[in-house]
Amino acid sequence: MSWKQLIGPVQPVEAARGLPDWYAQLVAGAGSADPFVLAVYGGRLACTPGLAFLAGYQAALRALWPAAPAGLGAFCATENRKLRPADMATRWDGRQLNGGKDFVSAGQAAQWLLVCAREEAPEEPPRLGLFAVEAAQAGVRLEAGPRLPLVPDVPHARLRLEQAVGDRLPGDGWSGYVKPFRTLEDLYVLAALTAWLYGLALRHQWPRSLSLRLLGVLAGAAEMARQPAHEAASHLLLAALAEQFATLEADLESALLATPGPNSELWRRDRAVLGLAREARARRLEQALLALGIAPAASA
Repeated sequence: MSWKQLIGPVQPVEAARGLPDWYAQLVAGAGSADPFVLAVYGGRLACTPGLAFLAGYQAALRALWPAAPAGLGAFCATENRKLRPADMATRWDGRQLNGGKDFVSAGQAAQWLLVCAREEAPEEPPRLGLFAVEAAQAGVRLEAGPRLPLVPDVPHARLRLEQAVGDRLPGDGWSGYVKPFRTLEDLYVLAALTAWLYGLALRHQWPRSLSLRLLGVLAGAAEMARQPAHEAASHLLLAALAEQFATLEADLESALLATPGPNSELWRRDRAVLGLAREARARRLEQALLALGIAPAASA
């Protein structure tokens, strides 16, 4: 999909027939598996910030795993609100998965899952693998969670695994998947929400300068999407992009207040999704600055 199509007029679509149907319309309309296109076109197609978040999240999954199947997926890592491999109890015994995860985005609408599980032998240090799991198979149970205060139109669930089958993805689960996914999710969710705001700017004739600055964020996100998620320079570029977006806050607030309908209220409610895991992002930025020789190392 060309920039002309991404930034021209797009009519938002409600998820009246459920999230899987809405996402299928997004994929069909995008005509491309490119994650950046999915995120931006999804933000344009979304009628709420929650649907834009969903589009960005799905784009991040496909940036992480280009061979991802069709349909809605979810990345399942945290257990008891903890993410360290040593704190995980979900295990792969060489044939099956057993355990559970705190959070499945899209809830019971998720059709496939990427599940982190420990796979080390006894007496070895914790080691993670990442496993692709079909949500509808025997041994997989998705328990619907309560409605969340942020993006409540995207449900969530808890995952329970009992002798479930999974296909192991190549590479180390922690360094190859968990760490880069956090960066990819930040990038593609920001791109999708920026695209949602840009769509409002066009439909409600916001000041041209604000529309252009939103496009500037999208242009930066397009370049960032071409960079390896694990590199120090990528973390610095992503932090710069987030700062660029943050400078729009006051003008966005003014424009939204002058816009009829519920969009101002929706944005005030859901914009905090961009601030999730803020401390982890700050740590990655500091590590990136040190790796690039920009910030002095702390004295011993």
